[in-house]
Amino acid sequence: MSNRMPTESGTNVYGKDDVEVLATETLYQGYFSMVKYRFRHKLFAGGWSEPIEREMFERGHAAALLPYDPAEDKVVLVEQFRVGAMAAECSPWQLEIVAGIIEPNETPEDVVSREAVEEAGVSVTHLEKVTRYLSSSGGCSEMLDVFVGRVDSSKANGIHGLAHEGEDIRVHVVPRQEAYRWVESGRIENAASIIALQWLQLNYLRLQSQAQ
Repeated sequence: MSNRMPTESGTNVYGKDDVEVLATETLYQGYFSMVKYRFRHKLFAGGWSEPIEREMFERGHAAALLPYDPAEDKVVLVEQFRVGAMAAECSPWQLEIVAGIIEPNETPEDVVSREAVEEAGVSVTHLEKVTRYLSSSGGCSEMLDVFVGRVDSSKANGIHGLAHEGEDIRVHVVPRQEAYRWVESGRIENAASIIALQWLQLNYLRLQSQAQ
């Protein structure tokens, strides 16, 4: 049985049942992995596509958190070296929100609460889910859960990270309005950070009233 749902125009939206995976092959297995998929799928005009091959980057799923102090109207950002930014000819040191990979038997909420302590030295007392999105669905399986969490920004400072994971993370406490100006100017280039700061700009008054 297909899981397709009819749209308002009466046509069908394709789903998982409309793809046939013919073969998979692991091309590389390291810190991340690369898998080749051979598949075919239903066509909008009817029938099936010819077999297609695509390499896909497998890096697991992740969760990200924007720590927000509603009493001071400040956010906590972290700065660290990113090899992808270097390869893209952006600044190799990126301003970001807290984030981490979701390990087996962990929830996204577990991850962001843990990473807030490890990366920024703050404890989260309240979490709000912002969204969940695919980082680059054309060639990567990663899904990110994004949160905003209430923190005491006076506790955030210094340099953090796990040495055995090659982390060297500097903490920044920034007024919310200043951080949002960094989004508008393009200084912040990380998608999860942009999404979280845009959400906060729309919802900070509600978060402040809830914290009183």
